[in-house]
Parts: sequence; structure tokens; C-alpha cells
Amino acid sequence: MADGPAYAAYQRRLHRILALYVVALIAFLLLMAWAEQSGLSRRWLGPIMLFATVMMYGGIGVYGRTADPEEYYVAGRRIPPVYNGMAAAADWMSAASFISLAGGLYLQGFGGTDVQAGGLAFVLGWTGGFCLVGLLIAPHLRQLKLYTVPEYFMHRFGGRWPRRLAAFSAILCSFTYVVAQIYGIGLVASRLTGVHFEIGIMLGLGGVVLCSFLGGMRAITWTQVAQYVILLLAFLVPVSWLAYQQLGNPLAPLAYGKQLEKIAALEKDLQASPQERAVQAEFQARARQYQRWLQDVEGSLREQRMLAQERVRELVAQNASVERVVAARRALSALPRDAADAREQWTRAMKDSQDRSRFLGGLPPHTQAYVGDPNGSEAERRAFQSSRANFLALMFCLMVGTAGLPHLLTRYYTTPSVATARASVAWSLFFIALLYLSAPALATLVKYELMQNVVGSSFNALPSWIAQWSHYDDSLLSVSDINGDGILQFGEIRLGADLIMLATPELGGMPYVVSGLVAAGGLAAALSTADGLLLTISNSLVRDTYLQEFGRHVAPEQRVILSKFALLSVATVAAFVASLRPAEILPLVASSFSLAASALVPAMVMGIFWSRTTGAAAVAGMLAGLSVTVGYMVVNAPAVRAVLRLPAGQSLWFDIQPVSAAVFGVPLGFAVILVLSLLTRRRVAGA
Repeated sequence: MADGPAYAAYQRRLHRILALYVVALIAFLLLMAWAEQSGLSRRWLGPIMLFATVMMYGGIGVYGRTADPEEYYVAGRRIPPVYNGMAAAADWMSAASFISLAGGLYLQGFGGTDVQAGGLAFVLGWTGGFCLVGLLIAPHLRQLKLYTVPEYFMHRFGGRWPRRLAAFSAILCSFTYVVAQIYGIGLVASRLTGVHFEIGIMLGLGGVVLCSFLGGMRAITWTQVAQYVILLLAFLVPVSWLAYQQLGNPLAPLAYGKQLEKIAALEKDLQASPQERAVQAEFQARARQYQRWLQDVEGSLREQRMLAQERVRELVAQNASVERVVAARRALSALPRDAADAREQWTRAMKDSQDRSRFLGGLPPHTQAYVGDPNGSEAERRAFQSSRANFLALMFCLMVGTAGLPHLLTRYYTTPSVATARASVAWSLFFIALLYLSAPALATLVKYELMQNVVGSSFNALPSWIAQWSHYDDSLLSVSDINGDGILQFGEIRLGADLIMLATPELGGMPYVVSGLVAAGGLAAALSTADGLLLTISNSLVRDTYLQEFGRHVAPEQRVILSKFALLSVATVAAFVASLRPAEILPLVASSFSLAASALVPAMVMGIFWSRTTGAAAVAGMLAGLSVTVGYMVVNAPAVRAVLRLPAGQSLWFDIQPVSAAVFGVPLGFAVILVLSLLTRRRVAGA
């Protein structure tokens, strides 16, 4: 079919549809720009753009609705490589890549700190992972003509337990991933419409459910193609605009190197600034205070509660103003409820103060790859080794995890042949590179804009976007006059990684329609990935679990119906978890890669390339790798340590952060599979 005249005509029709879609999208953006110039309020622009994009995705879902299992699960296996590459790129450009990647580069630099790997690890790890997908995994899985990744484990190893563990692992890593995407949906939708975060989640999630519920992989594929065009424009327009403003050259990836030199000079000036040093000293003092409180949590909490109650009584006795009394009572009610809550809050606050106290001295110079000094003092050597180890560990986990993500691998089931699956991977890399090459440029340009034009401003004359975003969510942006001089220092502004991309248009003084476009791009990135993840989870629950265990004789059309209702249920649960705001998008997503890498990749690769791999060894390797990875993450989670009354901080192996736990789980999984396969074969031969 891939080489026939009918397929060629099918591709030409797709090209025409794509061209018409791009023209219509550009016309819509020009119309919105004209409406803004004509006086249309921002309160209307955002909701219009949100409604228009979500309804378009929903329309594609309605148009692509199907009950045919082949169409629902693998889009009929007839998606051309270029379009499958665009869909895979949209699937890949999740909320983490679009919203948070530039923020990670901004906050941690390229190399990172001694406790957090730099943003460049994400770029290299994720991109390198596609090479592993193309070389090791995708062509071999496509050749088997399966529907889900757990089906490979059942096909290769036989028995129930390989499939059960693969299905459980697919659900675990995909659910962690989809929670991050739905969090991004709520963040963007609430920003566009002004509604509460939880309502924003439900608004954006409607488009996801409508698309994936009705049409499965068929509708998701064409929705993701449409979403890729939006997120490409949404990423390139603001970064090109900012580059032209600062450098007179819109080709940001080629021009931003000049700003690195200017940033290095500005950082030297800030390091010598007495005002910045005063801010840094204040954060160090706060960190020491939290450390003292953590030494006796219950006693410190009683003392803080007594002081807060005494403060309220004093103000009431002095007939102080209502505002002061209310503020004191709020401070009293904001104290931790109990010792466990206090331990968690103070540990987090201590870490935040420590991180902010070294915001200048902690980041490496631009001529140095990592913090610290390999030839310096013992502390500098340790910092250098730790930062380098965490950078390499995270890059490894992201690279291997990419090769094991079920929703991404399923994307290559939709191509007509093995050759087109390989071509799809190449197109995916091309479309992803268009955005990834611009992410470091965006981080650099935003940092220069802040240092040059925002830092040093009076608190009474800060840009309006700072007040808007800090009022919306102080975890994304907060400013405070730490040293009391009325002037904003670099250390007094706290930016979340999820803010950098979304606030770029306002920071650069661009029209609000560009802000709407960026928000629509972030929404497209989150929706496109959430679509594939929800379909993967529902398929694992229905095809790989329920049908295999209880409903083997269910008709194909009924299987599709069950998958649809499972998808709806999973979306509801994921939306509830996302509403709790469990973490920032980037670390949450990175954790799902460690889970996928340790649970699925060793058994999958060994099963493909080593015929002597046994089912029992695969099960043991999957259990060993996943157990070590999950255990390492859980025991280092602040909430868990607080509940178990473990010492504040972390119990790290070789200074590796929990987000990179698969660096221990993956080698262990390979070793267990290798050893047990050899022992099993020898036992069989001896018998």
C-alpha cells in the first residue's frame, strides 16, 4: 500500500489539507491581531483563542470518530512518515518541553548545579533517545504488527507475568506523565480565561477527551499534526521577536551567543554588588534558622505558635489597625498543623533558601561545564563531581526512558511498513530539532532581558506582568524586598521553570495576541501528549489486563467501547491528581522516564537482540529494576521522609538525585536478566 498509486493520491490530498489548515491558522491569527488593534479587550482574546483551538481539536475528533479496532488502536497503519513524524513530535513536545524546558535552562544553566542537572541534559537526553528508538526498538516492534507495548512482552516471552508487569509499568509511567500534562493544561487554560486553576483543567481536558474518546489513534494522529503547527508557531514567533529586539536578527539560534558574553559581564557586576550580597546573606540566615527548627520540630513548632498567638494578643491590646491584626492572624493560621507538616514545610523552605542563597555563586561560569573545580578545595571537587554525575545520570535516564515510553513507541505502529517506521523517526527528530535548537536561545534572551531591563527597577515601578503573574500564582513568580532598599535585586525575584516561556511575550512587550498564541501552543503541547498517554493507559487496562484476564471472548467493537470508557475514567482521576499540584512539570515528567527506562527497556532490548532471554529472567529483571527505582524515589521524597520521621534532606547514592533513579535500576535489570537467563538455560540443559 505504501508504494501504490492510491497511497500516493492519499498523500497528495493530505498535503492540500495541511496547506489549507496553515493558511486558515495564519488568517485567524491576523484577524485576532487586527481585533486587538481595534480595541478588543484581553479578557475576550484569551477565551476566544482557547475556545477556537479546543473546538478545532474536538472537531477533528468528531470527524475521525471510529469503532473499527484497527483504526482506533493504530490508525489503520497507513499514516505517511512525514505526518507520523509531525504527530510524534507533537506527542513528544509535551508541556515539559514547551513550557518548562527553556525555564530549566534559565534556572540551572547548561551544566546545572551540584544538586540539579542543567537544562541541556534534557535536550541531549530526549534527542538521543529518539536515536535509540529508531535503531533499537521501533522497527522491530512495527514488524510484529502489534497494538500495544505489553503485547510484545506476551508475544516474546509467553505467560501472563511478563504482560502483567509490562501493563502495570506502562500504566505507572504514563499516569505520572499525564498528570504533568494535565497540570500544564490547567496552567495555560486558567491563564487564558482567568478562571481558577481547577476549572481550567476541566476546560482543557474536554478537548482531550472529546478527541481521544471518539476517534482513538486515528483522531489523535491528525489532531497532533494540527497541534504541532500551532506549537511550532507559538515557540518560534516570540523567540524570533525577542532576538530581533535585542540583536536585530530574528534567527535566534544563530545569534544568541552574543548575549551570553553580556550575561557573563552582568553576573560579575551582580556578584560584586553589596545589595545582592545582602540578599544572599539573608537567605543564608533563613536557611540556618530552618535548620535549627528542624533539629527539634515539635518544640520549635510550639514556640512559633506561642509567639504568633502573643503577637495577635499584643496587636489587639494596642488597638492596632484591622489590617495588622488580620495579617497576624493569617500568619498564625499559616503555621504547620502538626510536627509532620512542619518537618515537610521547613525542609522544603530550607532547601529553597539554600538554593536562592547561592543563585549567583552556585551557577558555573559560561566557560566552565559544571560547578565547582576539579582542581580546587575538597568542597569544590565534590561539587564538580556531583554536578557532572547528575548531568550524565539524568541524560542517561531520559535517553533510555525515551526508548521505553509506551505512548511514543505505539506511535510507530501506525506506519505502513518497517521502512516507513524508520523514516518516521528521522522526521520526528527533524521536527523536534526545529524547537529544541531555539530553547537555549530563549532562555538566554529572557535572562538578559531580566538582568538588563527589570533588575534595578523600583518596586513601585515594576512591569505590569510581574504583578499579574505573582498574583496568579506565587510559586511561578514572586518578588520581595529582602534587603529593604526598595529596589529589585536579581536575588529578590523568584521565577518558576513553568513561567519562562509563558511570560516571554509580555516580558518582551509583544502584542497580547502573541501571548495568546504562546498559551495556545502550550495547551497544544499538553493536549497532544495527554491524548496519546490516555489512550495508552486505557489500552493497557482493557486490552492488556481486563481482556487477557477476564474477557477473552469480547467482540472487537465492544473492546473499543471498553477502551473509551476506561479512557474517560483515567482522565477524571488524573485531573483530580493534577489539581493537587504535586510538583513542577519538568521533574514530574523526568520521573516518568526513569520508571519507563527501568521497568521496560532492559527486558525489551534483551528480548529483541538476545534469543536466549527467558520469560522468568525478564520478569525478575523488570521487578528488580522497577523496585530499586521506585524505592529510591520514594525514600527521598520529603513527604515520605516526614511521615517516616527520617532525617531531613536526602539519602543519596553517589550524590545522584531521585529523578535519575533509573541509573541504578536499568543496569540492575540488565544484569538480572543476563544472569538468570544463563542459569535457566543451563538448568534446562542439565536436566
